[in-house]
Amino acid sequence: MSEKTPKLRAALDGIPTYKPGRPAASDGPVAYKLSSNENPYPPLPGVLERAVEAAGAFNRYPDMACTGLMAELAERFSVPVEHLATGTGSVGVAQQLVQATAGPGDEVIYAWRSFEAYPIVTQVSGATSVKVPLTSGEVHDLDAMLAAITDRTRLIFVCNPNNPTGTVVRRAELEAFLDRVPDGILVVLDEAYREFIRDPEVPDGVDLYRDRPNVCVLRTFSKAYGLAGLRIGFAVAHEPVAAALRKTAVPFGVSQLAQEAAVASLRSEAALLERVDALVAERTRVAAALAAQGWEVPPSEANFVWLRLGERTGEFAEACERAGVVVRPFAGEGVRVTIGESAAMDLFLSAAEEFRKTV
Repeated sequence: MSEKTPKLRAALDGIPTYKPGRPAASDGPVAYKLSSNENPYPPLPGVLERAVEAAGAFNRYPDMACTGLMAELAERFSVPVEHLATGTGSVGVAQQLVQATAGPGDEVIYAWRSFEAYPIVTQVSGATSVKVPLTSGEVHDLDAMLAAITDRTRLIFVCNPNNPTGTVVRRAELEAFLDRVPDGILVVLDEAYREFIRDPEVPDGVDLYRDRPNVCVLRTFSKAYGLAGLRIGFAVAHEPVAAALRKTAVPFGVSQLAQEAAVASLRSEAALLERVDALVAERTRVAAALAAQGWEVPPSEANFVWLRLGERTGEFAEACERAGVVVRPFAGEGVRVTIGESAAMDLFLSAAEEFRKTV
């Protein structure tokens, strides 16, 4: 290495690489991508038209304050505008939260396995990850997470539903957990898949935040709303936290196309609910079919299902690809399968059935 090579922060050494879901090959047998938890439907009615109209002015900077969207969100969730902050997807806001709360010597707690961006955004800030294993039922072990708290803890992520297992934390246990977290520690309820929940015992994080100044809720337009390619998410938090998020945001990070598409999406709720209901019904069908094949499938409240396969994870993913679908393998652990079109799920189920015969 040249002596003129710039010195970079040591905290960046060894940061895991975020692995996006592989796309379907354009020149191969793979027909469907079930690896990125994307919505298989096109933009909601009116959204594309509004985005195209906004594109005519992309020689101009976007509204950095996201004024129109903030007003829409404030009305939708009955929260003050001052309690809102936007970012480049909920993962962008998550990174801002870590930057605002934790640095070298500080600790960030989260379940594992959970969203694979958590260790990345934690290490980028120079903080230390504290990974708490899931229970045998693939659920957050909240007691163990409480036990992991030290005087260096600054932030705790609770992914609900959890990515990649789809499992949830219910109201009684989550409220008890929040009541026991010491003052001064921010708890982030990452609810990227909130719209797919059907379990009535799973609380809405926005309800929990209202009288808890140390709770922040993350939401995204990438999943249910189908705006993954536009990168827009938001947080609901009390003013000190929301203000810190606005300070750590990349200036003009959320494009005007994304802002306009998000507003139009919020105003197309009837179509949204119809599509989400269809995906939930497909999730139910897939989970039942897998159970009938003999698989142990954790109950999912997200738009994906999880199969723990251990050392056979890669082998299973390859079998799915040969059948025409790309799934998301986590080496040595398991496979996450996005709920997509019925035709795609039929191909997946056929591959799973054949593979099951070898287990």
